[in-house]
Amino acid sequence: MNGTEREQFYEKYENGAHRIGRIGLSVGIVMMLAVPLTMGWLLGTGPDWKAFGLGFVQVALIYWTSGVMEFLVYAPMLGSGASYLTFITGNVLNLKLPCAVNAREVCGTEVGTPENDIVSTLSVAVSSLVTTAVLAIGVLCLVPLRPILENPALVPAFNNVIPALFGALAFKYFSKNMKIAVVPLAFMCVLFVAAPSLIGSVSFLILLSGAMAIGIAYWLFKKGKLE
Repeated sequence: MNGTEREQFYEKYENGAHRIGRIGLSVGIVMMLAVPLTMGWLLGTGPDWKAFGLGFVQVALIYWTSGVMEFLVYAPMLGSGASYLTFITGNVLNLKLPCAVNAREVCGTEVGTPENDIVSTLSVAVSSLVTTAVLAIGVLCLVPLRPILENPALVPAFNNVIPALFGALAFKYFSKNMKIAVVPLAFMCVLFVAAPSLIGSVSFLILLSGAMAIGIAYWLFKKGKLE
């Protein structure tokens, strides 16, 4: 396959990914809205639409910034196909993105290349299928395992699952760029210790720490200490 044929094939792949992705997102949104609306219609009840609109606007004002920034940050790393799958299935930062990054490192592809887009799409698709299977098994085993899961001795472990998960994922990337990561990491640790209530503003603080990391990387690059 020569260069022209390769470009034509990839363009066809991209167009197909966007077409299927837009259809999938539209169907997903309709299905999410259809369930509560159908139940309300069958039961002859429904929400107070004025209160619903007010609540929606208040939440949108808080999360629209992080929603836009997440798309701008994650989409270039994932590629078109993987981005659609990721934003439909969720668990972007804690599951899909690490899976795609790990697949990229294993295959030796580079961000922005057709090969990386395909590898990312395959890795996110497999991750979504595995997640669905694990959740199904968990639901089936929930009742039999309930006495074990509710054991007081295991409560501290369950309360620290998320911090342990993010800590393990973060260390892999921090260790590769400690010059960039050390200042934002230290700043955020001190900030959360001094003001624990800020844990509810993580979405905004991610933007702040990201800006700090970009600024430090640029400064190191200008000083010739970073390639």
